[in-house]
Amino acid sequence: MSRAGCCVVGGGPAGMVLGLLLARCGVDVTVLEKHGDFLRDFRGDTVHPTTLSLLEDLGLAQRFARLAQRRVHQVRVPIGEDGGFVTLADFTRLRTKYNYIAMVPQWDFLDLLADSAREEASFTLRMNTEVTGFLEEGGRINGVRYRTRDGEVGEVRAPLTVACDGRDSVARTLPQLDIHDFSTPMDVMWFRLPRHPDDPEGGVGAVSRGQFTILIDRGDYYQTAAIIAKGTDAENRSHPIDDFNSRLLAQFPWMSGRPLVQAWDDVKLLDVQLDRMRRWHTPGLLCIGDAAHAMSPVGGVGINLAVQDAVAAARYLEEPLRRGLVTRADVAAVQRRRWPTTALIQSLQRAAHRRVVLPALRGDIDFARASTLPLPLRLTERTPWARRIPPYLLAYGALREHPPPAAVR
Repeated sequence: MSRAGCCVVGGGPAGMVLGLLLARCGVDVTVLEKHGDFLRDFRGDTVHPTTLSLLEDLGLAQRFARLAQRRVHQVRVPIGEDGGFVTLADFTRLRTKYNYIAMVPQWDFLDLLADSAREEASFTLRMNTEVTGFLEEGGRINGVRYRTRDGEVGEVRAPLTVACDGRDSVARTLPQLDIHDFSTPMDVMWFRLPRHPDDPEGGVGAVSRGQFTILIDRGDYYQTAAIIAKGTDAENRSHPIDDFNSRLLAQFPWMSGRPLVQAWDDVKLLDVQLDRMRRWHTPGLLCIGDAAHAMSPVGGVGINLAVQDAVAAARYLEEPLRRGLVTRADVAAVQRRRWPTTALIQSLQRAAHRRVVLPALRGDIDFARASTLPLPLRLTERTPWARRIPPYLLAYGALREHPPPAAVR
């Protein structure tokens, strides 16, 4: 058995940011991560302006700048029969130092956070350590049980446990943390497509003939998301991969002549979920990020929202944790702070599901026919001032959180 001032479950962006901030504030924090490394493909690789500003506050901007990255300044779509590109979101219009979204492999980002946190004497990261349950005593969570890859079992006791382990969080099995599920019309197929130097830059989307595909510029390849109707993955995979490539070429004819997807094994499925805990906490436990609110990939804001949750949690909780006395009111304050932003972003995602994704999958929207575009997209296309709204929402969500002063360098 070991003890910690705070036990963080999950070494993703939210967990590593929280661990780093608390350790810098002098809290004895232990982060448990079930994998042996951070190397997993097709995870969210977007680092938004709010997170870039956070890294600058923490004195990590120069380290981050040395990571291999691609900067996305624009989101464009081909509209009209001639396929001419129209800019729907231009991040250079933002009046901020970081007027772009940085595309960085998530494992590099997490390694940077872990290396920085290890510089703090009060930080411990335990890899290959999977949390299997909670220590529930007297109606309170007093820590976790774990199992290592080698089969070792043990406990970490702490006055506060923070679940940052995503939509499959062990905290979601607790009956007292009721989850409100919002149905979604979509799943996402993730894969890579080759990119040539003269191909379109930034983010590129296309909707035609009931197909909805998004290309994210990663330099020598596109990270590609094919939006499919919920539950149709098996049906798609029952057809030859050449049929899938033919549909891609119909949307992006300028890719003709290059190898596309080689096999279905190269295509990974994301089962899209959109839900939110009605209460993110119980005595001794707080949930943040996807553990508290699973986000749709629409807008690519899930990581940004999770990181901002972690920053707010550190600011509200570092003083009670240093005192060793965390009350229910302390953790409830984190939910009160983050709930409005989460509810707003999820409402916008649900509206996008209803008004864009579902009609696009039915074939009611076709970017080749401008007359079929939803009103918000037509306004964005035609009205210069309206083009400032999408980049602001994509870049910032709705609210920027500031780290506790003790964590700033």
